[in-house]
Amino acid sequence: MIAFFVALAIVVGVVEISVIIQVGQWIGFLNTVGLLLLVSLLGAWLVKRQGLGVMARIREQRSAGRLPATEAFDGALILVAGVLLVIPGFVTDALGLLLLLPPVRAVVRRFVSRRVLREVEMVRSRQWTRADPRPRQFVPPEQRPPPPPTPLPPASPPDR
Repeated sequence: MIAFFVALAIVVGVVEISVIIQVGQWIGFLNTVGLLLLVSLLGAWLVKRQGLGVMARIREQRSAGRLPATEAFDGALILVAGVLLVIPGFVTDALGLLLLLPPVRAVVRRFVSRRVLREVEMVRSRQWTRADPRPRQFVPPEQRPPPPPTPLPPASPPDR
């Protein structure tokens, strides 16, 4: 699993650098740096605004006595969008901005929930189906072995 994330970081880094170089050749170095800063600042503002909106919806759900699962997942996706927007690069900025769109978050939420439910079903089916189930046998109380003796409490030190 760690190897996957290391490989992903390397691939994302190479892709980001090549895209930044390409954009720099099209619009110039200073314009590229300025655009990266502008997108990061705009993204931070959008993340703050949407995060506060999600927090308000979570408070509403909790005060109504409902579990704010959808809102909490939206909050997690907005956090991921914020991280993607902080990472310098156009590809991660585009993915972060996409995650700030509520319809995109709904699609991601549905995809992840289906995947998690599928994994839960797989674990549940493995847990309840054993290759060699052994039935329990009833043992009458008079045939049960006696319980182990209870240990004595530690002795107190002698008085002087």
